[in-house]
Amino acid sequence: MKRRVVITGMGAVTSLGIGAHKLWQSVRNGKTGISMIERIDVSDLPTKVGAEIKDFAPADFIEKKEVKRMDRFAQYAVAAAQMAVEDSKLKLDNLDKERIGVITGTGVGGVETIESQHHTLLEKGTRRVSPFFVPMMIPNMASGLIAIKYGVTGFNECIVAACASSTNAIGDAFKVIQRNAADIMIAGGAEAPITRLSLSGFCANKTMTTNEDPFTASRPFDLKRNGFVMGEGAGILILEELEHALNRGADIIAEVVGYGCTNDAYHITAPAEEGEGGAKCMKLAIDDAGIDPSNIGYINAHGTSTSLNDKNETAAIKTVFGKYAYHLPVSSTKSMTGHLLGAAGAIEAIITSFAVKDKFLPPTINYKTPDLECDLYYVPNEGKSANITYALTNSLGFGGHNASLVLKAIDC
Repeated sequence: MKRRVVITGMGAVTSLGIGAHKLWQSVRNGKTGISMIERIDVSDLPTKVGAEIKDFAPADFIEKKEVKRMDRFAQYAVAAAQMAVEDSKLKLDNLDKERIGVITGTGVGGVETIESQHHTLLEKGTRRVSPFFVPMMIPNMASGLIAIKYGVTGFNECIVAACASSTNAIGDAFKVIQRNAADIMIAGGAEAPITRLSLSGFCANKTMTTNEDPFTASRPFDLKRNGFVMGEGAGILILEELEHALNRGADIIAEVVGYGCTNDAYHITAPAEEGEGGAKCMKLAIDDAGIDPSNIGYINAHGTSTSLNDKNETAAIKTVFGKYAYHLPVSSTKSMTGHLLGAAGAIEAIITSFAVKDKFLPPTINYKTPDLECDLYYVPNEGKSANITYALTNSLGFGGHNASLVLKAIDC
C-alpha cells in the first residue's frame, strides 16, 4: 500500500507578499503584483513591466555576511524554506535528519550573478572575479543551502526543467516519501530572472508582453494577450508522510495524490500542437491519483498569457476532460503573480493547496475579450466559493517539459 503524503507547511516570497498566507489573501482578492520594473534599466527594452519584489529584506532570514555570498534566487529559496518550516511547526532537531530531504527547482539559477561577474571580468579582468562566483550561480545551491541551514542529510537534488522545474521538484519529493525513502521533504522552487540579460533574451524570442500598463499586462486566455510578464520569488512546501504528520498533531493543508511528467519531444520553445504532451501529463497525474477526470473540481493552469500556450493548454484540457471541460473551472494565477519561470509551479501549488483547503476558486484577472480558441470557464476577474475536493495544477516549459500535480482536500 502506497504511503500517503500531505502538505504541512508553506512559505512564499512573491511580489504579492512575503509569506504564503499573504500571497493567498492577495490572490483571493484579485490583486496584481505586477508593476513597472525599477531595479534595472529597461528603457531600451520593449518590456517595461514585471512582477518585481520590492519589500524583501534578506537579512530578516539570512546572516548579513551570508547574503553577499548568495545569489538572489538562493536568498528567496532559503527565506521561503524558513517560512515553510516555521509554518509546519516541525522541530527538525528532534527528528532523524537522514529521513529528511530537499528538492528545489529553478529555470535559470544564478543568472544575476553570471551577468554581474561577466561585467566584472570584462571591466576589471580575471583577478577580480569573485571566488564565490561558482557557488553563487550554480542552480543546485538553493537545495544545498537549505540542507546546510537545517542539517538535513537525506535525499537532495535540484531539478532544472524550465518552467516545469518546481512542479517536478514537488512531484519527485512526493514519490520519494511515497516509496519510503524519506518521511519529510522540503520541496519547491526559486527564481530571480529580472535582469537585463534575461529580459533581453526573452524579449528577443518574442515571448514577453509589450503592454506597458502593469494592471493589464498579464491577461491569460484573453484574445488581446501578447506575451507573459516576468516574475520572481520562491515557493517552498513541507511534504510529510501522513502518519508522521498525524502523530505530531500537524495542521494538514492538503494531500498530494497524483503526479504526471512528460515531454512533447516537439520543439525547443513551442508546445506540441493541440497540447498533446500536456494532455498526456494531466492524464498520468489523474491516473496516479486513482480518480476519474470528472473528480477534478479546479485546474490552476500554466496559463502564461502567450498565444501558443493558452490555446494549446485549452485544447489539452478538452482532450483529457471531454465535454466536462466546459463545466470545469480553470484559472491562471499568473495574471496576478506574473510568470516565475522555474518557481511558478511551486507558487501555484501553494495557491492550489489553499484553493482545496478553503473551497475557493482563484480568479483569472484582466480577462475582458473572449478568444474563440480559449473557450472554457476561466473564473474571470473575481474568485468564487466552490466545493472542491480534487484540483490539478499544470506547468509546461521550454524544451517540451510538462508536469502536473493532483492535490486533494484532506479527509483523515
